[in-house]
Formats: sequence, structure tokens, C-alpha cells
Amino acid sequence: MATQAAKRATVYLDPELHKALRLKAVETSLSVSKLVNDAVREALAEDAEDIAAFAQRAAEPTISYDEMIKRLKRDGRI
Repeated sequence: MATQAAKRATVYLDPELHKALRLKAVETSLSVSKLVNDAVREALAEDAEDIAAFAQRAAEPTISYDEMIKRLKRDGRI
């Protein structure tokens, strides 16, 4: 993958979240931008995993809420 120049974006953060992010940047010797990029990348990767899991399970039969409750009771989970 070729390296591209970073794009600038304005993001408005909760003041306490911003403070925590700045403190983490200082303690880890990483920039706020690096921390935000890493967090967004991780969140998108988790979304991709969820989408793949949904696709794999698409052919599974659907059961009703009532049936799920009955199964949970039968199996002693509730």
C-alpha cells in the first residue's frame, strides 16, 4: 500500500475526553493524531469482523424471542 499524505479533519471532542487523550499522548509519547487514527482503525476493523460474521451466519434459521427464552430456561441459563 502506497503511503499517502495525511488528511486534515476537524473533530469536536468532549472536553474531558480531549484532556484524557492529551494526557495519554504525553504518557505514551504518541501524537493525539496517532492515537485517534489507531482508535478509528480499530473500530473499523471490528465493524468489518462483525459484517463478516453476519454474512457467515446469514443462512442460519431465525428463531423467535419466545423460543429463545424457552431454550434458555430449558438449558438452565435463566
